[in-house]
Amino acid sequence: MKIDHIAIWANNIEELRHFYMNYFGMTCNDKYYNPKKDFTSYFLSLDEGETRIELMHNPIIERREVREMLQGLTHLAISVGSKEKVDELTERLRNDGYTIAGEPRTTGDGYYESVVLDTEGNRVEISE
Repeated sequence: MKIDHIAIWANNIEELRHFYMNYFGMTCNDKYYNPKKDFTSYFLSLDEGETRIELMHNPIIERREVREMLQGLTHLAISVGSKEKVDELTERLRNDGYTIAGEPRTTGDGYYESVVLDTEGNRVEISE
């Protein structure tokens, strides 16, 4: 078994897509749009499609009561391969104006990671 994908609701799907493609080298499929449901999505892939993120948008999620019902994902962790790459990407994101929510460090369970907020405020752990 494996996890096929993780889905994230987005207010600005294009900005969020650019973030993951630009900073994590993800590839992206063509935009999917369902006019009946006013639903838009993209699938972004790492590792030749083995790991995917689905970005989803529907104008209804802009309503506060709907947004609050969609809580649950704590963070998304992306491994970049080394401590040096964690440090480099963290600095690149900081220099580009993104919020670093957790400075690079070794956690109590042995992971070397930092935490950045994506364009929608989701926590992304960058790990070795």
